Amino acid sequence: MTEHARDSLKDAKRIVIKVGTSTLTHETGKMNLLRMDRLSMAISELVNRGHEIILVSSGAIGVGMGKLNMKERPRIMGMKQALAAIGQCELMNIYSKLFASYNQVVAQVLLTKYDVDDDIKRVNIENTFKHLLEKHVIPIVNENDTVSTDEIMSMDHFGDNDTLSAVVARLVRADLLIILSDIDGFYDADPRENKDCKLIDTVTEIDDYIWHCAGGEGTKFGTGGMVTKLNAANIVIHSGINMVLASGSDPFIVFDILNGENVGTLFVAQN
Repeated sequence: MTEHARDSLKDAKRIVIKVGTSTLTHETGKMNLLRMDRLSMAISELVNRGHEIILVSSGAIGVGMGKLNMKERPRIMGMKQALAAIGQCELMNIYSKLFASYNQVVAQVLLTKYDVDDDIKRVNIENTFKHLLEKHVIPIVNENDTVSTDEIMSMDHFGDNDTLSAVVARLVRADLLIILSDIDGFYDADPRENKDCKLIDTVTEIDDYIWHCAGGEGTKFGTGGMVTKLNAANIVIHSGINMVLASGSDPFIVFDILNGENVGTLFVAQN
């Protein structure tokens, strides 16, 4: 069953790829341009092969922090929103230049939970994605943190962009969600604390044991943890969408995933 599930990834046409703050930035908070370039090249190659790609990108607040040489994530909401405004501009500027070098056009899509929950707005969002993908444009999605304080404060909303990527995957009826993270898969314990933990390469059901394995906080520049990734998996697999959690240290790993290789952790879509 595992081999068949991995093989099915070769047929994925519409793919949502989510990258976290830790993938896009150095420990200093400055942008990791080499990694962003490889990500842009990989996605551009997938588009050239006929895939439809949507990129969900964290990093606005983290990039804003790097831009202002701030070492710690601020607690004041207004400052977080200001950093998001600075960082989002810088993020899209870099993406636009990188993708243009590979002859690809990108579009910015900023969402809040309220946009998706509203029936009329949701249809408009779906139509926007539909027309962008028809024109082979790469939508780059992020939370609209400059206006959406709930999303910054609360994991019950999007908050972490893992959840946002799952919601987007469901909205566009994707075949596959790939979450690139600072960890190379889902473990039975936190690998930063337990050296004897084991990687779970395939999850066919998110049961009490799997929930128990999840835990831990995010990095100092990001907000996501393993629980948010499990929440994302729970959303997509019950919508008939496969999800792979893998390391973002080299974005070219997306080719291994789509070749059906046993990398990261595959959360198998439920029929």
